[in-house]
Amino acid sequence: MAARERGTMPLLDHLRELRKRIMRAAFFIFIFSILGFVYYDQIITTLAEPVCDLKLAQSSGSNNCGSLFISGVLGPLNLQVKVAFLTGVIISAPFWLYQLWAFIAPALHRKERRKSVLFIIGATPFFTFGAALAYYILPIAIRVLFGFTPDSLNNLVRFDDYLSFVLRIILIFGLAFELPVFLVSLNLIGVLSGKAILKPWRFAIFGITLFVAAFSPTADPLSMAALALPLILFYFGAGGIGLLVDKKREKKSQAIGDNQAADIDQASPIDEPLAE
Repeated sequence: MAARERGTMPLLDHLRELRKRIMRAAFFIFIFSILGFVYYDQIITTLAEPVCDLKLAQSSGSNNCGSLFISGVLGPLNLQVKVAFLTGVIISAPFWLYQLWAFIAPALHRKERRKSVLFIIGATPFFTFGAALAYYILPIAIRVLFGFTPDSLNNLVRFDDYLSFVLRIILIFGLAFELPVFLVSLNLIGVLSGKAILKPWRFAIFGITLFVAAFSPTADPLSMAALALPLILFYFGAGGIGLLVDKKREKKSQAIGDNQAADIDQASPIDEPLAE
């Protein structure tokens, strides 16, 4: 009990906590994967729009849709399972990200744990914004990438490879936009100060630029800049919020110290007789 009160846990307790968080995260992914399996047709129709109008092809009875194709006996089933799983991972991301955060929370004090609820509140809109941004730049990315195909050749794309590419991009950028949420949350619980966040700003900008260059769907400088700029702004915004929180925390601790000093009784002469 004493170890828990000081914010420390034995190794076995950490493993049990990790197992509990993994099971909960898997539960959320499984539930939303079922939704992805049920709404499979609507999902693939939406994701295929940058390449072809799948809904129009299905209604017209066409055997092909642009350059997309499926091969193999198990190809359609594997595609549906893959799309359902990746959809579950993307939609449930705020929930399993919170489980990751909650794994750290037992090492915190009770007041700091209460602030952890702000994580899930901030994680959802930021992840949604990043995923939406990735989806809206996909048509540009597809046109740029298909533009490298020689004129004398046809570029036939496996539908499962295409959907895996699209869903991975959406997941990566959704996670990237969680950067300010993690930084602000770490500041609120006292792990990182605002100065500690902003001090390595040159390395942070380099890391963000490297991340965008590595995972951007295109090598177009304009689209890469459009993706890197929000992340850089979020980074400095999180650092600015951290500075404000630190300033407020410092004023509060100083006020508490002044009150405690005022409550101390003034010293009386030692030769003064004690009151009976």
